[in-house]
Amino acid sequence: MESENLKDVSALVARSKIRKANLKRNQYTISLLNEGLRAGMLSSQEVYNIQHGLILVLQDLIRRYTQGESSSVTSETAESIMASILYAVDAYTLSFEQPDIAVIDLKTADIRKVYEKGVDLVSQCFEETKLLYKEIKRNKLDVPVDAYNMTIEESLPVFMKKYGIIFDAHNTMASIDYPLAIDDMRLQGVFYIRQYLERLKMETRFCHFFNGQDLLDLLADFGKACRFDYRIELFNIFELMLNNSVFSILSGRDANQVKISAYQYNQLNRLFTHFNASQISSSIHEAMDRLQHDLKTDPQLTDYMNQCRDNLIQRVVNAANHNSLETVIITEKEEKPKSIVLLLSEADRMSDVRLRLLVEEIMQCEKKEDKVQLIRSNFFSLHDYLDLLDSNCLFEDEYEALFETFGDMELAIFAKIVFYEELRSDFLDFETIVLSGKEAETEWRMHYIEFMQSLSKDRIGSIENFIYDIDYEEINFY
Repeated sequence: MESENLKDVSALVARSKIRKANLKRNQYTISLLNEGLRAGMLSSQEVYNIQHGLILVLQDLIRRYTQGESSSVTSETAESIMASILYAVDAYTLSFEQPDIAVIDLKTADIRKVYEKGVDLVSQCFEETKLLYKEIKRNKLDVPVDAYNMTIEESLPVFMKKYGIIFDAHNTMASIDYPLAIDDMRLQGVFYIRQYLERLKMETRFCHFFNGQDLLDLLADFGKACRFDYRIELFNIFELMLNNSVFSILSGRDANQVKISAYQYNQLNRLFTHFNASQISSSIHEAMDRLQHDLKTDPQLTDYMNQCRDNLIQRVVNAANHNSLETVIITEKEEKPKSIVLLLSEADRMSDVRLRLLVEEIMQCEKKEDKVQLIRSNFFSLHDYLDLLDSNCLFEDEYEALFETFGDMELAIFAKIVFYEELRSDFLDFETIVLSGKEAETEWRMHYIEFMQSLSKDRIGSIENFIYDIDYEEINFY
């Protein structure tokens, strides 16, 4: 008898006219009902019965939400609870391999039981997600990348603590800043977080194939190549490592290497500039295959790497056509004999109490010369200078009087802050940046820009030399 029922279901599926392209990952059940109605698998009365069953579940949850004190809530709250209900029902209907079978089940099942089974699936997913998070935290990369560390140490714990399976199943409950190489933003709630962690786990596992110091060196070289502070920018570490490991293989080195010397870069530059798009694609395919073979990647990671491959090919083709491969192939930067020792040292940062007292004393000074003297005698930390300038205790020409006491290196340090975005551009020289008339966010930045515009071309050139001698790692921007 059971065999006959299975045959009936299979025959019905074979005859189905449901179009999977019309089904939405979010609102899956709703789109399933609409498609079932269109295909003639459901009647209008059957769809009504299913919707009525969902309304009864909603009424029960509203009483539960108000702890039995009321049977009504705001329309916004009711909509949110219904979205949570549908999220659980979606979990159930998505568990069927064929949407046709899901339609048949909805047609005959008790909707309350469908919802309860969906809640069980969401709960199971949440438990799996918590285990995944513990593994991610245990194997976390030791890198000074803020978005990566804050996502793992702060954002994800917020989700684990606040996620509500009954009333907030559809809400993600956390702000995830660190970008994956490949993300699916169609997902919501715990299903999104589980997918995020699964992919982050793969990316982390790949990065652990390589030497930790090589990873840190690559991050530093990446920041220098892009002219930004990699610690505070949003980028994907795995993609950076994957790309450079592919280039390493193409330049004749081993699979577990990511450093690219100037000599290797020249080799790759000659190779890619002489190749057409098809040849570039073929070479990267071969290098990716070799990388996967040598690192013995599992099928899941292999597939993930392959999904990243097409993006890399397109980037290399575009860069080769525009003679800008240095933006894709991150090359080792030569170590300078000695970094400049900053006069504005974080170690000399003063306490909040002392800062407030000094700001009050500065504001009581009547002469700008006295203000400047007081500042230069007491301020040595970049943090303190920024706090001072943001306190608005200087007025009009007092800013200029202070900036006039700065040496070229100190002005260069502030240039890296005020012109941070512009300095990342390879197409603008520093004099052009200064004279471009950038709009300032704060009063002190406006006066700094005006002061810089008043300097001679030679002085601006001298400041520019200091800008490119100071590493971003030596300056804290926050």
